[in-house]
Amino acid sequence: MKKYIILLVVFAFATQLFAQEETEKVKDTPVSNPFESGILIDAQTTVIPDAKTLEFLIQHKFGTMDNGRSDLWGLYAPGANVRLALNYTPVKNFQIGIGQTKKNMYTDLNAKWTIFHQTEQNKVPVSVALYGVVAVDGRNVDQFGTGKVVDTQGEALPTYIDLNDRLSYFSQIIIGRKFCDWFSLQAGASFTHYNMVTMDSNHDVVGIHVNGRVKFSPQGSFIFNYDHPLEIESITEQSPWDTKAKPNLAFGVEIFTFTHAFQIYVGTADGIIPQDAMMNNQNDWKNKGLALGFTITRLWMF
Repeated sequence: MKKYIILLVVFAFATQLFAQEETEKVKDTPVSNPFESGILIDAQTTVIPDAKTLEFLIQHKFGTMDNGRSDLWGLYAPGANVRLALNYTPVKNFQIGIGQTKKNMYTDLNAKWTIFHQTEQNKVPVSVALYGVVAVDGRNVDQFGTGKVVDTQGEALPTYIDLNDRLSYFSQIIIGRKFCDWFSLQAGASFTHYNMVTMDSNHDVVGIHVNGRVKFSPQGSFIFNYDHPLEIESITEQSPWDTKAKPNLAFGVEIFTFTHAFQIYVGTADGIIPQDAMMNNQNDWKNKGLALGFTITRLWMF
């Protein structure tokens, strides 16, 4: 009789251990919705839609508010910028995209890969993604501020600008964490390179990035984004670097559904693609440099 009791106890203990292990395996899944969209104002998030999902994206920025009521705080200002884009997720955790931007007539190709996902049991405490963009400046040659040849007076001569001259690049690592149901935060570092720039500018810039969201309802969040280009002496070609880009600060509200996200915000950068914002932004939030903008996404699952 004792043997049967011992066997029963051992069996019950083993069953409990197995059930506990299975429960842990089931529970240790990626956290749900650290962000509601793959984009947060200007910034990328670690979120990628499910495989075989097509995303349509509209990004629009108005002019700065410095003229006040005369142009309805930038709504009718001439400095508006817009980008239309399509993104597709061919396989899980990997997205490719193409976009067209009004400013400089940029055509960009981009890709994002989420390497790690934060899990519910914190065995993986953060999500990590890589993002890269290559863009082509599509303006006419007479719109460029410089050529490749400089005359004896130090002035740029008109010259042919080939495809390689028009290329710019942006690469970024993004690390994010969902701290609780209502708060998610990301940080990142980036490297930007332009093959050709004006004579008083740099070809390269390193940047740091912070962005996040605070949910205030099941379908609404406060959102913010901050991008800061660093002046690093070893890669700085100008001394002093008087034309260095200024930090980009943006904050706003996001309303989302299962297939849509609508974000309205105020921010400083007039550029939309990341290398333009990191290299060329001259708007300063401390000096009437803020402008209204919005981002709309729409998903289709196939």
